[in-house]
Amino acid sequence: MLTELVELDGGSFRMGSTQFYPEEAPVHSVTVAPFAVERHPVTNAQFGAFVADTGYRTVAEVAPDPALFPGAAPEDLVPGALVFRATSGPVDLRDWRQWWAWTPGASWRQPCGPDSSIEGRSEHPVVQVCYADAAAYARWAGRRLPSEGEWEFAARAGSTATYAWGEDPTPGGQLMANTWQGSFPYRNDGALGWSGTSPVGTFPPNGYGLLDMIGNVWEWTTTRFTGHHRVDTPIESCCGPTAPDPQVSQALKGGSHLCAPEYCLRYRPAARSPQSQDSATTHIGFRCVANV
Repeated sequence: MLTELVELDGGSFRMGSTQFYPEEAPVHSVTVAPFAVERHPVTNAQFGAFVADTGYRTVAEVAPDPALFPGAAPEDLVPGALVFRATSGPVDLRDWRQWWAWTPGASWRQPCGPDSSIEGRSEHPVVQVCYADAAAYARWAGRRLPSEGEWEFAARAGSTATYAWGEDPTPGGQLMANTWQGSFPYRNDGALGWSGTSPVGTFPPNGYGLLDMIGNVWEWTTTRFTGHHRVDTPIESCCGPTAPDPQVSQALKGGSHLCAPEYCLRYRPAARSPQSQDSATTHIGFRCVANV
């Protein structure tokens, strides 16, 4: 039931970029030891097997601790998560609150709220999992979450190109990843027919044979996010917290089905985004790695 592992030899590479967003700089040399990475993100079926075996309840399924959110309205301190809602038309892209809605009852089983489900979506990446949830699955699987350096090394697959597949975002007109198609955040024409997540492996693999390293869902890493790369930051590894800290943000990698050039051109190996440890959304998932 666990995802097949692809063994990588490790090595040195140039991490980061100075061409897009400031948090991706500076470009610097990183060396990673040999490791193995799951071929695709953890799916709903796989996460469901973990829950069935352990009885685990995700953070989104538990009411928030009022002590961690002083001043929060009582009606907001209920189990739930963030759900993307397309707007009715163009909006100010500086205000993310116009398309993200706190939704009581949203969880990995019902990603968009109580009226949604994952029926027929067993091979889609699991979403609505926060950092602690991903770490719990990794411990159960006998694996761990990747560092940001390991993740970018795997996504680049030995390439220094802007995108995981080269310099052209759509070589020969081919769509290479599940990203937003249309005008964000109000019109999405769908990526190969998929508006939202797509089944793992719908889009071409990268040079290492890894699926959905770019697009579909953002993926958690063990690296704490800072406003730019800290070359002196120690590598954090297995397996994350048992309780999330809303004051701490982790680095996400890979972009998602919500990434659009006019708002979030982050469907590139070098791209990164901050997310608090307790956040669960409709566009964040994860994959595990293992030592060789």
